[in-house]
Amino acid sequence: MLVDSHCHLDRVSLKAYDKSFSRFMTETLSSGVGRMLCVAIDLEHYPKMRALVEPYPQVSVSVGVHPNEVNRHEPEVEELVALAADPRNVAIGETGLDYYRSEGDLAWQHQRFRNHIAAAKACGKPLIIHTREARADTLRILREEGAREVGGVLHCFTEDWDMASQALDLGFYISFSGIITFPGSDELRQVAARLPLDRMLIETDSPYLTPVPHRGRPNEPKYVTQVAQRIAELRSMEADTLVSATHDNFQRLFNPSAQGPDTIA
Repeated sequence: MLVDSHCHLDRVSLKAYDKSFSRFMTETLSSGVGRMLCVAIDLEHYPKMRALVEPYPQVSVSVGVHPNEVNRHEPEVEELVALAADPRNVAIGETGLDYYRSEGDLAWQHQRFRNHIAAAKACGKPLIIHTREARADTLRILREEGAREVGGVLHCFTEDWDMASQALDLGFYISFSGIITFPGSDELRQVAARLPLDRMLIETDSPYLTPVPHRGRPNEPKYVTQVAQRIAELRSMEADTLVSATHDNFQRLFNPSAQGPDTIA
């Protein structure tokens, strides 16, 4: 079944679901999405997000502070480790570097990234990496901090084959979002066609980056099927085969099986 390996369920639009999160989840699970990873971007909203998904064992969570979040509580390593002890938690992040939205002296962003890597190593859980226009520094810090020890995923990948190859060498997976369906993403599609299938994940990053043909609507986990179908086309393979492989990859990286069964629609 489909896995949405990166979404923000506390931010999705419920307008089409009569503002009911319960109805939204029922329809999402019925669409064939059997597991989701709801990713944190700050600690201020984390308790509410965690409570929202509590009734749904098909949803795992991560804990972390996004690199673009400023004027937020800056977590210490020990705080992240304590929050990651939650049985539903499978990862640290999202974390990383973003030079597109942030500028000036970004020493604080580098230190935040290093703290998250230290927390992941301390609790033995993989990292969810956000990187944008910070290719060299992202790889350098991953190497310097020994991130290979825990691995993780470069989510919503938008870089070239050289970065993908270096990330693979560090033991990381690569995750593709709805961007893979966008008209101007030819280079990214070349990476998706070339990437080893056993190191690939798929995601929506919902409510952002809605794939074709749903552009103009808020994104949601059920649209991960468009990501799977487009990549399967690029690789001349059956979509069901890609869905099964990315499900197995998710299980292998995040090991969420102890939290509850997948939902099979």
